[in-house]
Amino acid sequence: MSKTIVVIPARFASMRFPGKVIADLQGKPIVQWVYEKAKAAKNVDDVIIAVDDEKVAKVVQDFGGKFVMTKPNHPSGTDRIAEAIENIDCDIIVNVQGDEPLIPTEVIEELVEKMKNNKDIEMGTVAVPIKRDKKAEDSNLVKVIFDVNNFAIYFSRSIIPFLRVGGEDTTIFKHWGVYSYRRDILEKIVNLEESRFEKCEKLEQLRALENGVKIFVVISNLESIGIDTPEDLILAEKTITRNKLK
Repeated sequence: MSKTIVVIPARFASMRFPGKVIADLQGKPIVQWVYEKAKAAKNVDDVIIAVDDEKVAKVVQDFGGKFVMTKPNHPSGTDRIAEAIENIDCDIIVNVQGDEPLIPTEVIEELVEKMKNNKDIEMGTVAVPIKRDKKAEDSNLVKVIFDVNNFAIYFSRSIIPFLRVGGEDTTIFKHWGVYSYRRDILEKIVNLEESRFEKCEKLEQLRALENGVKIFVVISNLESIGIDTPEDLILAEKTITRNKLK
């Protein structure tokens, strides 16, 4: 029987918001919100937080979470997760960012369900439909296109597909950086060289795509709030208060 775990990379250092994963959000550190959301997923066997700093480890210990200490100098969350699971028995790994306090549990459950029900899916992720407007042009908002079977074709910081004058418009999908992997695929990805498109767009999922990994895209109409700045934290607080979340 396959074992599924959620690994939450929770790095202390952050360019725009140092220590954000342990910042207080309505009486709980941000990473605790993420941990509790992941623990609530019905088809997940365990949840582990991959930390890189004793300050984060202490916070996790205080609220009773399970954690693994990892090296501070990993180039990506994927590499951190690969180290975190080295001595853990698991078949499917879900990567949920430590700064996503409002991630819907249903998104985690659907990713796991797809992986368990379709052996052709080596890796999974999530996309949300958005409008073709100025906001969509933001290079921090990654877009994805996929084939008729929902397997990713390309991820880009540019708007894809481009709408030419006289062309027929189609929905744009924003990529949501939640991932699921089969163990052997995760180990394969972290041992690959940085790829040409990855170097260009600075998107690590392109390394997997360029090397033939099939990434299934789950379409969701749910949303979350990633905490990248103190302003995002204020927005999350307002959302929790408005929706009476806890």
